[in-house]
Amino acid sequence: MAHPKRKTSKSKKRMRRSHHALQSQVVTDCSYCGEMMVSHRVCTFCGHYKGRSVLRSTEEQT
Repeated sequence: MAHPKRKTSKSKKRMRRSHHALQSQVVTDCSYCGEMMVSHRVCTFCGHYKGRSVLRSTEEQT
């Protein structure tokens, strides 16, 4: 089994973990209804994605 020869310093450990931080989501406006939505996701307000209707709205179901 692998065994470290030397102790990993705090700076080396923190440099390795520098990419582990959470990133904020990219928010854009929907091309169909204009509401703010997360990129590459279906719009929660109108149910459209890339110009197509993916989810049925409550108005269409009745």
